[in-house]
Amino acid sequence: MRESVEQRHGRILRLVRERESLRVSELAAGLGVSVETARRDVAALAAVGRVRRLHGTVTWPTAPLNARDARLARRTPSGAPSGMVLGMVVPVSDYYFRSVIQGARRAAADAGVRLLVGVTDYTSARDLQHVATLLDAGVDGLLLAPSWALDGPDEAEAAPFAEPPVPAVLVERRIPLGVPGSHLDRVVSDHAGGAALAVRHLARLGHRRVALLARHTHTRAAVREGYRSAVRALGLPDDDLSPAPYGPGGRRGDIGGDRLLELVARGEVRAGLVHTDIDAVDLLHRLHAHGVRVPEDFALVCHNDELAALADVPLTSVSPATFAVGEAAVRLLVRRLEDPDAAHSAVEWLPRLVIRDSCGAGRPPAGPALDAGRRG
Repeated sequence: MRESVEQRHGRILRLVRERESLRVSELAAGLGVSVETARRDVAALAAVGRVRRLHGTVTWPTAPLNARDARLARRTPSGAPSGMVLGMVVPVSDYYFRSVIQGARRAAADAGVRLLVGVTDYTSARDLQHVATLLDAGVDGLLLAPSWALDGPDEAEAAPFAEPPVPAVLVERRIPLGVPGSHLDRVVSDHAGGAALAVRHLARLGHRRVALLARHTHTRAAVREGYRSAVRALGLPDDDLSPAPYGPGGRRGDIGGDRLLELVARGEVRAGLVHTDIDAVDLLHRLHAHGVRVPEDFALVCHNDELAALADVPLTSVSPATFAVGEAAVRLLVRRLEDPDAAHSAVEWLPRLVIRDSCGAGRPPAGPALDAGRRG
């Protein structure tokens, strides 16, 4: 059977991860394809931050940025009038941040600027390492999504970024008021507003109780804020089942599913908002294993939209405007570079609610309707 592009990309990623750095010609030989095919594949993977490409070499994105190559990138004519070079530091190049990087690259190309991306794999020491390398290479400005603690940053975490030597824009990160650096330009998603959209949608479908199950991530505080504001405004009970953190990344343990199954079994709760979409897919499987049908017995909405459409029952989701966040961050940084005295900005993008099968939109409500004259 002929190898698909996706399969070949998988082989490229495995090779680059094993070697960390190799020339495109070496990669082509290892794959058994032409150099031109390997070059096209590398360009496609580099465009979404899965690998880093420069001057015939491809490297793994979390490998330390090479200062020499970064300087060469700065000196290479971009073919565009501005000649600016921007550096971007992000925790990962897949899942949520893949689209952020794509948006940033699109805006950079439109503005005629070069964009160098460093990936830290949620390692704070790499934040500073990548920033130092980019500054040594002479970048004009920085786009930063530091690997702060999930409830951070505190003053110590924020301090290295509070007064950057070049203009900087925070991307999907905030520094709390009163902490040095809180004045920095930033572009973020309005996750609280997205959670409120989801709760109101479920309420319009007739649900008088909506559970929240939220994994401990950088986004959770905002999701809980939006959920609580919405249930309070609608006069619904607070059914936040989210557990305490389980350590860095918050990826271990139950997110409240055991408690939810008890409430569902007693007929008390028939709807829920789950963060993340990965956890929502897991919960969907658990509900099915316990004989709970989605959406007939339980309406499910997830926060994040990377995997939601691929679930056995496609999941209604809060879909952050990640591409727009990346675009706006680059535009804001270019504006700051062109006009250093411009007022500082905080830009928020409201997520969309993408309606799919899991919420039961259009079905009769399972119980007394909150707003019997409306349907989502």
